[in-house]
This record gives sequence, structure tokens and C-alpha cells, in this order.
Amino acid sequence: MPLTETHEIHKRRFGRNVGVALCLLGFVALVFLLTMSKIRNGGTVEGFDHAVRPSITTDSLQSEGESQ
Repeated sequence: MPLTETHEIHKRRFGRNVGVALCLLGFVALVFLLTMSKIRNGGTVEGFDHAVRPSITTDSLQSEGESQ
């Protein structure tokens, strides 16, 4: 038993903190699951670094179509 009685505002604040913690946990789980699904599907994992990527240029797409 606490030495002082818990005030009503502390109970409300605790409930709000639990709600924020659950939302944060849900967001982290969502990002984790999306990351795992992208890795498992074998998608290209290329960073966005403002550089030309040969894998998505139209020239490379056309040359792949001609070679098949």
C-alpha cells in the first residue's frame, strides 16, 4: 500500500501512457513485418541515394526485352 493515496490524475495519466505505448508498439511491429515481408519476397533492396540505378533505366529495360 502506498504511503500517499494515488491521485485521480495519476490514474488517467497512466492510462494514457499505456495507450501511447501500445500505439508505439503497434507501429514498430508494422514496420518490422513490412521489412520482413520485403526481404522474404526477394525484392530489390536498393537505397534511394539520388543516383541513377541501371536496373530501372529505360535503356536496360529495352535491352532486356530485345535479348529475350
